Amino acid sequence: MANARKLDKRRKSIRNIRKITRTMELIATARFKKAMDRAAAATDYTRRITQVVSDLSAAGLEVSHPLLEPRPDPKKATLLVLTANRGLCGGYNGNALRLALNRRNEMVDKQNIATTVDASGKRGITGLKFRKVDVSNGFTQFDDQPKYSEVESIANQYLEQFITGEIDRLDVVYTRFISVAKQETVVETLLPLGQLTDGLAPAATEAKSEQQAIYEFVPSAASILEEVVPTSFKVKLFKCFLDAAVSEQIARMVAMKNATKSASDMIKSLSLTYNRARQSQITGEIMEIIGGVEAMKS
Repeated sequence: MANARKLDKRRKSIRNIRKITRTMELIATARFKKAMDRAAAATDYTRRITQVVSDLSAAGLEVSHPLLEPRPDPKKATLLVLTANRGLCGGYNGNALRLALNRRNEMVDKQNIATTVDASGKRGITGLKFRKVDVSNGFTQFDDQPKYSEVESIANQYLEQFITGEIDRLDVVYTRFISVAKQETVVETLLPLGQLTDGLAPAATEAKSEQQAIYEFVPSAASILEEVVPTSFKVKLFKCFLDAAVSEQIARMVAMKNATKSASDMIKSLSLTYNRARQSQITGEIMEIIGGVEAMKS
């Protein structure tokens, strides 16, 4: 029979671990709610700015911008991987790294594209280096509430590289937030931007196609487009960071909830084993006392 003192000591340690996992679950829940509100607001803004660009096209404007021009035979590309700075979030980081490695191998081996890899999050940087993948740029300043100014500085670098021809394509690996119950690890090509109507709901696209709106451009349509198109890319990249932050908190919340439940189950099982061991120990002590009394009588 197991030693009762050791069982009690182990049970106390698991209780302490349960307190920690429960606290982390509550913290992740609070952070998730804040991050989800920001992601929802960014989703509406992204949809609206995409619709503005679509309106310019519907007005009969000859759309021409370097970010919109397709490059059917890319030679150089960048793969940006969004992960977390911390662990204890289930398969969140592992899923992103696995998809990133598959995409990189596909681009390098099958498509013959010279691909550089950038990573956001300490876990992603460490994981890629462990797998012998060179990380050109690592970003560790992002947490559960990414700032637009920080994402904008990264977006400006990618814009400059794309316009000057240093890269022909930008792919982003991140965990897309769909709902509280569903998050999906995806690869999204952000450069070139593609069609102006990308990101619009089907109903909105149909409504715009039926409208023949007349616009007056001040100072000019080209200058407006010059501002709106880069902003559209920046907002889309910012939305990727926000989705990744929300998904990370959900993954950590679920992981800590499962860990807390597992700790409770272990405590219950250890308590049963401890009670049996303690009962056996007490019975043994009673039998020793009775044996001693009988020996004294004789």
